[in-house]
Amino acid sequence: MRVIVIGGGASGMISAIMQKSLGFEVTMIERNEKLGKKLYITGKGRCNLTNDCSKEEFLQNVVSNPKFMLSSINTFSPSDTMSFFEELGLKLKVERGNRVFPLSDKSSDVIKALQTRLEKLSVDIKLNETVLSIKTENGKILGVVTDKGEYLADKVIVATGGITYPSTGSRGDGYEFARSVGHTVTDLYPSLCGLNLKGEEYKALQGLTLKNVKLTATQNGKEIYSEQGEMLFTHYGISGPLVLTCSALLARRNLSGVTVSIDLKPALSDKQLDDRILRDFSLNKNKEFKNSLDALLPKAIIPLVIKRAKIPEYKKISIITAKERESLLTALKSLSFDVLSLRGVNEAVITSGGVSVKEINPKTMESKLIDGLYFVGEVLDVDAFTGGFNLQIAFSTGYSAGIQE
Repeated sequence: MRVIVIGGGASGMISAIMQKSLGFEVTMIERNEKLGKKLYITGKGRCNLTNDCSKEEFLQNVVSNPKFMLSSINTFSPSDTMSFFEELGLKLKVERGNRVFPLSDKSSDVIKALQTRLEKLSVDIKLNETVLSIKTENGKILGVVTDKGEYLADKVIVATGGITYPSTGSRGDGYEFARSVGHTVTDLYPSLCGLNLKGEEYKALQGLTLKNVKLTATQNGKEIYSEQGEMLFTHYGISGPLVLTCSALLARRNLSGVTVSIDLKPALSDKQLDDRILRDFSLNKNKEFKNSLDALLPKAIIPLVIKRAKIPEYKKISIITAKERESLLTALKSLSFDVLSLRGVNEAVITSGGVSVKEINPKTMESKLIDGLYFVGEVLDVDAFTGGFNLQIAFSTGYSAGIQE
C-alpha cells in the first residue's frame, strides 16, 4: 500500500506515523524546509498540545460540527494523546484550564518527538516540495503531482492546514484539492483572533491588560458570549484570552449590531460596588472626582470611565449625587464598545470553515466521493476554542485516518 501525506504539520505527522506503523510505504510531502512550522509557534512557542479533559468536555469546546468529532475523539482522546507523546519520550505538564504543555515549555520538543519517530520508522520525507494537484480516476485516488514530479498512490491524506499564518505554509491548497474533485468547501473565516473596535476611545488604552474582568458580547441586545478572565487593549481594539474565545463565536456572523461590554468589577454586585465607591469617596471628600478612582481602577482607564460616567472630572467628591454615582456604576459594570470586524487570517490562530464534513466519513476521515482520499486537521470544517482543543482535533482526525488499513 502506497500512502502520500500532504503536509508535515500536527495531523500529517501523526497520520504518517500510524500508516507506517501498519507497514505501508509512506511518503510525506512538505512545502517548507522543515516539519511542524505552525506547530512551532502555537501556544506562544510553548505548544499547548491538548487539554486534559473528558471526551464530553472536549466536545463542549468544539464550536463547529462537534458531532462529527464524536467518533474520532472516542478513537483517540486527550488522554490517548498524552500517552502517545509520553511514549515518544516527551515529558508533559498540565497547567491552568487543564492545558497540556511539554515540561520544557518548548514547542520544538513536540516537533522533535514526532520527527524522531517518523525517521525511526523510515517515513520518506520530502521537504521543499509543493503538491500542485491530486490525480483521480473513476472515483479513485491515483496519486499527486508536485513541482518536482509525480507520485502514484493508493491513498492520499490531505493535511495542509487552513489559511491562517500563511507564512507557515498554510495557503489554502487543501481546499483547492478538495474542490478539484467535487468536494464542497464552506466559507472560510479567521477565528481565535483579536477584534477591531469602532471609534477612537480604545486607542488611549493600548497596552492595558485587564485581569479578572467579565467580557460580554451581544448582538442587537441578544447575548452571544459572556466569560470572566483576562483581556488586553491593542492599537486596533481588543485581544487576549477572553477575546480569542469570543471571536470563535463571532467568526461566522454578520457583525452588524455586535457590542462588547466589560464588567471591570465582576466579583462585586451593584450594591457591593456602590458601597465600595461610597467608602472611597468618604476617604477623598475634598478631592476632585478625577483623583478619587486610583484605588479602584488602573490609571490608564480612569479618563474613559470618567467620560462614560458623564461626571465633571473637577467636581468635588462631596457634592457628587446618588444619580451621578449610579452613572459611574454603569460605566464600571458595562464599559461597552461597538465591534467593527475580526482581525484577518494573518493574525488568526485558526481557520473557521473548510471541507464540508457531510462529505467525509467521521470514523475514517475518508472522502465519501473519492476512494482513498482523506482529509484531516484544520482543512476540515471543524474548529474549537483555545486551550489545546484545536490541536486535539488535528491529532484525533490524523490518528483516525492513520489507522485505516
